[in-house]
Amino acid sequence: MLRRLSLRDFVIVPELELDFAAGFSALTGETGAGKSILIDALQLALGSRGDAAVVREGASRAEISAEFDRPKALVAWLEEAGFDAPHDAGSDEAPPLLLRRVIDAQGKSRAWINGSTATVAQLRELAEHLLDIHGQHAWQGLTRPASVRELLDSFAQIDTRPMAAAHATWRRASEALASAQSRQADLAREHERLTWQIGELDRLAPDADEWEELNAEHSRLSHAQSLMDAARSALERIGEAEVNAQALTDEALSSLQDVLSYDAALQDTVNALQGAQAQLQDAAHSLGAYLHAADLDPDRLQQLDDRLSAWMTLARRYRRQPAELPALLAEWKSELAQLDAATDLDALQAQQAQALKAYQREAKTVSAARAKGAPALSTAVSQAMQQLGMAGGRFEVALSAQDEPQSFGLESAEFLVAGHAGSTPRPLAKVGSGGELSRIALAIAVTTSQQNSGAGTLIFDEIDTGVGGAVAETVGRLMKQLGRHVQVLAVTHLPQVAACADHHFLVAKALKHGVTNSDVRPIHGEARVAEIARMLGGERLSSTSIAHAEEMLALSAQSLPGAPSSLTSPGKDAATKSKKVKP
Repeated sequence: MLRRLSLRDFVIVPELELDFAAGFSALTGETGAGKSILIDALQLALGSRGDAAVVREGASRAEISAEFDRPKALVAWLEEAGFDAPHDAGSDEAPPLLLRRVIDAQGKSRAWINGSTATVAQLRELAEHLLDIHGQHAWQGLTRPASVRELLDSFAQIDTRPMAAAHATWRRASEALASAQSRQADLAREHERLTWQIGELDRLAPDADEWEELNAEHSRLSHAQSLMDAARSALERIGEAEVNAQALTDEALSSLQDVLSYDAALQDTVNALQGAQAQLQDAAHSLGAYLHAADLDPDRLQQLDDRLSAWMTLARRYRRQPAELPALLAEWKSELAQLDAATDLDALQAQQAQALKAYQREAKTVSAARAKGAPALSTAVSQAMQQLGMAGGRFEVALSAQDEPQSFGLESAEFLVAGHAGSTPRPLAKVGSGGELSRIALAIAVTTSQQNSGAGTLIFDEIDTGVGGAVAETVGRLMKQLGRHVQVLAVTHLPQVAACADHHFLVAKALKHGVTNSDVRPIHGEARVAEIARMLGGERLSSTSIAHAEEMLALSAQSLPGAPSSLTSPGKDAATKSKKVKP
C-alpha cells in the first residue's frame, strides 16, 4: 500500500507531501489542473523513463519520494540486494519501503531504495509488487495476445514458468539436432583432425609437471663433470687437503679453550666455533655422498635430449609453449568427446523427443487450467458488464490451438465482446464505441484485480472516460467495493465516482508570482461538497447542485455497510456549512 508521496520541483509542483490511507481515494480537479501528475510521479519513482522535461522550470532538479508498505514477496529480494531496512526493535510493524528518484536539469537520473543507491532496473523490478496502473487507453493493451494470456493466467493463477523452461530445453535440443544434421561432413572432418592430433600427443604422453623435471635433470647431467670437479675441490678444502677448514677450525678452538678459564667473555666465540666445526663435518659428509652417487651417464643424457626434442617439435607444430602441451591434450580430448556427442544423431534425436515430451506434459497442464479459467473469466467480466450499462452484453475468452509448440503454450487467447444481447461476439479491437471500450476495459480491470492482483495499490487514471449517468454510479460502487480489499486511487472527472470514494483529493492549479503551480490537498466536509457540486454543475455553484452533492455523498456513505471510519459524509455539520456557499 502507498503510504506517502513527496514531490519537489516536479513539472508544475514546487513542493508537495501527501499521506494516503487504505480504501478508495479519488483525485479530482479542473481539466488541466495536473491530476495525472501524481500518477506520472509514481511511475518515475518505480523506474519509468524520465528526462529533463519533468524538472520544474528554473529548478536544478526534480525529486520524487514514495513510501510503501513492504510486501512479503519482496523481503528476500531486498535482503539479497542489500536494501533491507533496519527493523525497529520496539515495533512489531515491518519497516516501510522507501523509494527516491532525482532527475536533474540535464536529464541525468539517480535512484535510491531504503537509502541505498539503486538502478532504474531495480526500481522496475519492484513495480509489479507495488502498483498496477490502468489508464484510459487500457483497452489497447487488451488487444495484444501476450497481454490477454497474462491476464487469463493471472486470473486462473497459472504458473507458466515450468512450461517456458521446458520449451527452452526442447528448443535447444532441436537446434543441436538440426545443427548436427546439417554439419555432418564438417563434423566428420573435425573429428578426424582432432583424432590425429590427439594421437600425436598421446604418443608423447606428456605429464603435467614433466617439462620442468626434464629440464632440471638435463641441466644436471649436461654439467655433471663440472659439478663433480667443484664438489671434489670443495671437499678437499673442507677436510682432505694438507691445510683445510676443519683443521684450522680445530686449532682455533683449541687455542681459545686453553685460555677460556681466564675470561668467560670468550665462551660465545667458542660456542660459535664448535657450531662451525659441526657444520663443516656435515658439509664434508654430504659432499662425499654426492661424489659417490654422481655419474656422468651419457646414455641417460641422450634419452633426455631425445625427449626434450620431441616436446619442442610438437610445441612448434601447434604453436604452443612446451609446458602447455598436457593442457592442450586435455582440451582436445574434451572437444572430441563433445564432437562425439554432437555427431551421435540417435542420442540427439532421443534427447529432442524426451524434451518435447516434457514440454507437452507441462503445456497440457497449462492448457487444462486455461480451459477451466477462460469460462470463469468470461462469466465474471460479463457480469461486470451488466452493471456498466451493457445489459445483455457478453464477454468471451477464445482459445485457439497453435500449429507449433510455443513458449507460451499450445494455444493463443483473444478477448471477444458482444456489446448487447443478440449480437455476435467480435474481437475487442473491432468494438466501435470508445465508451464501450472504456467500460469493457474497466470491467476486465476490476474483475482481474479483485481476483488476483499482485500489487498492493491499484490506480485507475481516467479509465471511466466515456461513462456517465447510472453507469458512473456503478463504476464508483465497484471501485469502492474493490477498495475494501486493496488500496485504490482513481483520477476521475465523474462526480458519481468521486462521491463513492473513502478519501478525496482536490488537484488545483493557480498562478503565483507569474508562475503556474499545481497543488493537491485532501478535502472533506464543506470543501468536498463544493467540489462534487462543481463536478455536477460547473464553476457557478447553485443550491440545487450543492443539495445534489450532499445527497450523493450521503447515499455513498450508506451504500456499503461497514464502510471505513475515515469515509467522509457531509452530515449535519457539512449540510449547515454548505448553506454558506454562495450560489
